Amino acid sequence: MSPRVITLESEIDWPGFRREARTLLASLVPPDEVVWQTPGHPAPELWQAEAPPSPVAGSAPMRRLGGSGPSRLVVPPAFITLCEKVVLHQDPQRFALLYRLLWRLVHERGLRQDPLDPDRLRARQMLQSVRRDLHKMKAFVRFRPVGQPEGEPPLSVAWFEPEHHIVEAVVPFFVRRFTQMHWAILTPECSVRWMPAPANSPPLAGEDALPGELEFGPGASKEQAPAPDQGEALWLTYYAHIFNPARLKLSMMAKEMPRKYWANLPEAQLIAPLAAQASERTTRMVQAVPAAPRRRIPARAPLPPVDSMHDPEASLAALAKSADRCRDCPLGEHATQVVFGEGALQPPLMLVGEQPGDQEDLAGQPFVGPAGRLLDRALQELGWPRDALYLTNAVKHFKFELRGTRRIHKSPGQREVLACQQWLEREVALVRPKAFVALGATAARALVGRAVPVMSERGQWLTGPAGLPVLITLHPSALLRGDPAEKDSAWRAWLDDLALASRYIRGEEEGALSQPRAEA
Repeated sequence: MSPRVITLESEIDWPGFRREARTLLASLVPPDEVVWQTPGHPAPELWQAEAPPSPVAGSAPMRRLGGSGPSRLVVPPAFITLCEKVVLHQDPQRFALLYRLLWRLVHERGLRQDPLDPDRLRARQMLQSVRRDLHKMKAFVRFRPVGQPEGEPPLSVAWFEPEHHIVEAVVPFFVRRFTQMHWAILTPECSVRWMPAPANSPPLAGEDALPGELEFGPGASKEQAPAPDQGEALWLTYYAHIFNPARLKLSMMAKEMPRKYWANLPEAQLIAPLAAQASERTTRMVQAVPAAPRRRIPARAPLPPVDSMHDPEASLAALAKSADRCRDCPLGEHATQVVFGEGALQPPLMLVGEQPGDQEDLAGQPFVGPAGRLLDRALQELGWPRDALYLTNAVKHFKFELRGTRRIHKSPGQREVLACQQWLEREVALVRPKAFVALGATAARALVGRAVPVMSERGQWLTGPAGLPVLITLHPSALLRGDPAEKDSAWRAWLDDLALASRYIRGEEEGALSQPRAEA
């Protein structure tokens, strides 16, 4: 019996292959009795097409879904994805391989669990080769403008030699990437041309409608590709100047940009001379005298001793300006500005937080964000006028990490706290408060000089700078992050902590350290 010859309409006739494969499987035609041919790879003349054979008597029927009618084959979804790509391969036997795999998937259930099967390995290799060719075409197509008759829109043309039949598959990428550009891509197998729709054209009808006209034509020769232009010379100048000889890896470059593509890349003519000079240029770079680093903001000038500052307000302003230029840790370089303290001098209380947040960083003022609004609410309920207090932070710059376009608060480390210690100490010496309220662990550590377990020591008075009392409590942001079910109880407990310092607002600061919490 002569093999049955199946003729597909084109080299990438995936719908035709899918339709014919279903019919052959329904007729129980084994793979070795089928010959697949395409216009570019016809079957030998001695193979004549025959009518499909009848099912063999006694054979197990194909599994059908949905009752009578054409059978609906049940195969892994990954196999369909594999077929859609493998049909683009240049191997003339790709359709025979895919039908053989389909036949075996239906009749050999164990094939799905055998990744080392030769047919599966070959199909996987072909899939990877096609994917690589698709990627290379997207990366190495270079458009060049060509002259057009007067009144015609500018046309850019590119020449590419794909290894597989991938042009139609990769065209949607170029349509999306260069939607408003009039372009054409020439290849030995076929050519494609895109003409964008005029700006005043009516809206598109249908989800699949293209914003322009796409035409496919016959293949072309390299002689029909446009010659280099002035823009290409500018690109070569730029390419030569960004070349870094110290990072040259020829083996990796040849892997990612194979030599077969070099003939169509304008920068390829520079690769050999630049690579030949790489070793000498790298040596000169290593031996060169290092350039002096440039700071985004000038380094701060040395600070005068605190006891020499006779005008506290002017001294605080000068201190804040100097802190804005601080680079003792990385925070100052990335923050918008320094956020120094503000409030009354010689206040009854100095409230010290952890660090400025996102809104404080933008405004340049402490406690103006969500935590600051919660603190204002507490001050109002306690009857503490904010303008009678002094509010500041242990760390003067905003520490954050980017998540998309958002700046997410990140707790400062010990290095940042120690770097800012000098600013806090000078600030305390100028403000001269009667007592402190440490809002959170970072502030407590900066004021007390040791790690303070806030949850176990909250509501207690500890000794701080110059022997002044420090009340330990939570930072208002801790309440914002807390359990919503315990919101009211946490709020009342925090107010109870703060109320212990009310005696300083009333001028009753004497003996505060010795007063038990129950008497507050």
